[in-house]
Amino acid sequence: MPAQPQTTTMAELTKLIGFDTTSRDSNLPLIDYVVGRLDALGITSTLIHNAEGDKANLLATIPAADGTRTGGIVLSGHTDVVPVDGQSWSSEPFTPDIRDGKLYARGACDMKAYLAVIMAKLDDLVAAKLSEPLHLAFSYDEEIGCIGAVDLVSAITETGLKPRAAIVGEPTSMRVVRGHKSVNVIRVDFRGIAAHSSLTPQGVNAITAAAEFTRFVESMAQDFKADGPFDDAFIVPYTTTTVNKISGGIAVNTIPAECTLHFEFRSIGADDPTELIERFRAEARRIEATMRKQQQDVGIEFTVLAQTPGLDTPQDADIVALAAELGGLPSPDKATYGTEAGLFFNAGIPTVVCGPGDIAQAHAPDEFIELEQITACEAFFENLLTKLAV
Repeated sequence: MPAQPQTTTMAELTKLIGFDTTSRDSNLPLIDYVVGRLDALGITSTLIHNAEGDKANLLATIPAADGTRTGGIVLSGHTDVVPVDGQSWSSEPFTPDIRDGKLYARGACDMKAYLAVIMAKLDDLVAAKLSEPLHLAFSYDEEIGCIGAVDLVSAITETGLKPRAAIVGEPTSMRVVRGHKSVNVIRVDFRGIAAHSSLTPQGVNAITAAAEFTRFVESMAQDFKADGPFDDAFIVPYTTTTVNKISGGIAVNTIPAECTLHFEFRSIGADDPTELIERFRAEARRIEATMRKQQQDVGIEFTVLAQTPGLDTPQDADIVALAAELGGLPSPDKATYGTEAGLFFNAGIPTVVCGPGDIAQAHAPDEFIELEQITACEAFFENLLTKLAV
């Protein structure tokens, strides 16, 4: 029979899952719980709140045996989960249910199991005589664009913690992943002129303009596919882009004055996302100029909603070897999804993604994690303690 997760880990996981931290809601009850656990062990927490004050990142340092608080390793994870709205679940989403060696619950895989293992090991981590500090970095709103982690990583750099590495515990089936694409989400609002559809010259069709922009996005996608650049470590080895949402018009007999589309692109390391954004923006300006040849009171608004930097940690980085030494599975592959790891990487902190669970189960109804994955993550942290013991 496979080894079962420790009772303390399961208790922590049950507690964390019980906090409904869907991104639209507050994560403060969970954060307050973590703060209380750390306070009881004499570890001070720093909270970095959002503008509204109803969400917070947590940053806490477990110092080395000699009191050193700088350097060391960041253990990073997000506290929010995606909604369960409209999904059909076989059990209560926020109450763990174990069936056939799997634990079912929202966030079980993405990514409260990783956080639960850290919480279960807190007493041991604090009691250990560490050769270097460990920094806990728990964020909010990862699921809607890695929003909270921006300020969290800034706090790490601005306070001079200077960690030598970071481990982001997103579900990788405990593989050591050192790269993923950037994720860029953009909204484009087209403002035309309404008119009766029998008098088309009197109007400016916003949907037509949006369709032209959509064709440009598709042409870019085909260029990426045909011409690259390419990185064979990805399942899809080139930059991708696609229009995923569009709305406009009010009636079948009215020239539409409004149309909004959302598109994204996910770029490999060889493509500069800033440069790509400017290419898309330039096309929007070109279309806008064409619209204004018909009438002046029109326009296009181009808004970057979210940018998650890519991750491209070198194969020979120390953290890649360390994660494998601790029990992570070496892998040549890069992830198809984005994570907060790119923010740490952009801040000059060598980073890998390595955590329990399969990303294929994330966000789905009946999300689950295999108990064996939790056990593997426990072993990873036990090895970390042994490695850092003075």
